[in-house]
Amino acid sequence: MGLLGCQKDAKETTLAQYDPTPYSLNIGDFPPPMIAPDNALTQQGVQLGRMLFYEKKLSLDQSMSCASCHLQENAFSDTNRFSIGVKGIPGGRQAMASFNMAWNTNEFFWDGRAHLLRDQSLMPIEDSLEMDETLENVIEKLKADSRYTNQFIRAFGNSEITENRMSLALEQFMNSITSVDSKYDRYLREEDTLSASEERGRVLFFTEYNEFFPAQSGADCAHCHSTRNFGNNRYMNNGLDGTRQITDIGREAVTGLPQDRGKMKVTSLRNIELTPPYMHDGRFNTLEEVIDHYNSGLKSSPTLDPALAMTMGTGLRLDAQDKLDLIAFLKTLTDEVLLTNPDYSDPF
Repeated sequence: MGLLGCQKDAKETTLAQYDPTPYSLNIGDFPPPMIAPDNALTQQGVQLGRMLFYEKKLSLDQSMSCASCHLQENAFSDTNRFSIGVKGIPGGRQAMASFNMAWNTNEFFWDGRAHLLRDQSLMPIEDSLEMDETLENVIEKLKADSRYTNQFIRAFGNSEITENRMSLALEQFMNSITSVDSKYDRYLREEDTLSASEERGRVLFFTEYNEFFPAQSGADCAHCHSTRNFGNNRYMNNGLDGTRQITDIGREAVTGLPQDRGKMKVTSLRNIELTPPYMHDGRFNTLEEVIDHYNSGLKSSPTLDPALAMTMGTGLRLDAQDKLDLIAFLKTLTDEVLLTNPDYSDPF
C-alpha cells in the first residue's frame, strides 16, 4: 500500500514539472504571424488554454464553455444567429469564428473593443449575456481541481492561478488554431485543380468592378477580402443599413468618432460555407443572400466604404451563373483539416 502510494505521488510530481518546450505552429504557406513576445506559444501553455477553452467551470452554472459558442465542426463559430448564454438570453451579435487569430493585427470583437486576444478571452466570462460568472469564482473553482493546479505548474512554473495567466493560456490556444489547408491552398501549391465553375468564380472574386466596361467588370471581393487570410484587418461599413436604420453603431462605440458609425471588423472568408448566418447581426442565412446584398442591395450612408459606394449606380451586374461560380470558389476556402484536427478538440 505504502509503495503504491509513493509511486502515485512520484508520478504526480513528474507530471507537474515546468515544461517550456515551444509549440510548433502550423502556418502552411502563410507569412509568419506576429506572436506577442511576452506570450510565446509552448506545448503546455497551449494545452492549458485548450483545457480552459472547453472548461464549463468558467460559466456561472457550469453549463457552457468558450467552445459552446465556437464549435470546431463549424470552424469555431456558432451557426445560431445569436448565441444563447447561461440565462437563456441571446447575445447582441453573431459569434465570430475563432481561427487564424495569430494573424489578427487590429484588436478583437466586431467593434474591436478588446485590444489583445488575451483581453478578449476573459470578457465572455463576466458578460451577463454569456457566461455571467466572476473571474474570482472561476479561479476558486480551478484551484480546487488538481488537473489545473498541475497544468499551471507545467505551463508557468508554479500552481498560482490568476486572471492574467488564464488569459495568456487562452491566447496561446486560440493563436494555435490555424486554418491553412483548404482546396484553394492546395491549388496555389499546384497540388489540386479548380473546376471550371470554381475558376470562373476565382476570376470574378479578384477582378475589380468596372463601371464603363461591363465585360471586364468583376465582383471586386478582394477589395475587402485580400491577403492569404481573405480579410484586411480593417473596420468598414458595408452598406447593410441606411443612415436612419443604423442601430448598432459598431466601431464608433469604441472610438467615439462619427466617421466610424456602422463600421465592423472585416472578417476572413476562409471556411465561409461553414459559418452561417452572416454579418454582425446574422441577418443573412445563405451565401446567395450575401452576394445579392453586394450585387444590388447596398444602402447609402456617410460612412459607407467609398469603393462599395462606387458600385451603387449599376450594381455589380452579376447574373445567376456568376453567383453560382462565386459560391463555388468560396467553398474552395473550406479547410476540412481544421474541423477534425485533434489538437483543437475537447481534451476532456
